[in-house]
Amino acid sequence: MSTVSTGETESPRSRETGVRTTTTGDRLKALGRAEFSLLVRNRTALFTALFVPLGMIVAIRESLGRIDLGDTGFSVIEASMTGGIGMVLVMAVYGSLTSAYTARREELVLKRLRTMEASDREILVGTALPAAGLAFVQSAVMIAAAVAFLDVRAPRQPVVLVGGLLIGLVLLSALAAVTSAFTRTVESAQITSMPLFMISVVGSGLFVPLEALPDRVASLCELLPVTGAMTLIRAGWLGGAEGNDLLGAALSALVWTILSVFAVQRWFRWEPRR
Repeated sequence: MSTVSTGETESPRSRETGVRTTTTGDRLKALGRAEFSLLVRNRTALFTALFVPLGMIVAIRESLGRIDLGDTGFSVIEASMTGGIGMVLVMAVYGSLTSAYTARREELVLKRLRTMEASDREILVGTALPAAGLAFVQSAVMIAAAVAFLDVRAPRQPVVLVGGLLIGLVLLSALAAVTSAFTRTVESAQITSMPLFMISVVGSGLFVPLEALPDRVASLCELLPVTGAMTLIRAGWLGGAEGNDLLGAALSALVWTILSVFAVQRWFRWEPRR
C-alpha cells in the first residue's frame, strides 16, 4: 500500500483522485497562518495585543503603590509583572479573540470554512492559535526582561508557571468563543467582553494580589474564572503557595475550562446574527 510523505496511509479517495488528504496539523497550520495575516493587518487589534497590556503594568504599579503588600511576600514590581501577564491573557487573548470570532462569523468566513475539510474544533483552535502564541511569547519576554533588568526573582516552579499560562490561554480562548456568541458586531465586542475584563482585573489578582485582600473577599474572588490560572502563574514565578493552594487553583481553572468548552459546544454561533 502506498503512503504519502507524512507517513500516513492514503485513503481510497486520495488514491482515486490523486489529491493528498491533509492532516490535522496541516489544517491548523493553514488556519493559523491565515489568521495571523489578518491580525497583522489589523493595526488596532495588533496594537491592543502588543502594547496595551504592557502599558497597563504602569497602571498596576501605581495602584499597588497605595496598598500595603508587606504580608504578601511580593514586591510592588513583582506583583505588577505578574499582573501584566494577566493583562496579556485578558486583552491579547480574550479581547482580541472575541472580536476575531465575531468578525469571522459576520463575514461568513466560519460558514465557508465549515464546508471544507477542517472540523469545527480545528476551525476554532486555528483561529485562536496566533493570539495565544503571541500572548505566550509576550509573557516569556516579560518574565525574562523582569528577571534580567528589574531584579525580579527567577521562576521558582517553572512547570507550575507554564501550566498556569497554558491553561489560562485555553480558558480565555474558550471564553472568547462563548462571548462572541452573544456579540452582534465587532464594535460591540468591547461591551460584551467588559464584564469578564472588569471582574478579572478587580478580583482575580491582576491589580491587587488576593493575599492583600480581606479573607472573606479573597475566598469569593478565588471562585472567579481567571483566578485559578493567575494563582498558578504567580505561584510558579514567585512562590508563596503550598500544595493544597496549588491543587485548589488547578482544579478551579480546570473546572472553568471544562465549563467554557461545554458552553462553546452549546452556544457558539456559526451563522451571522441578523
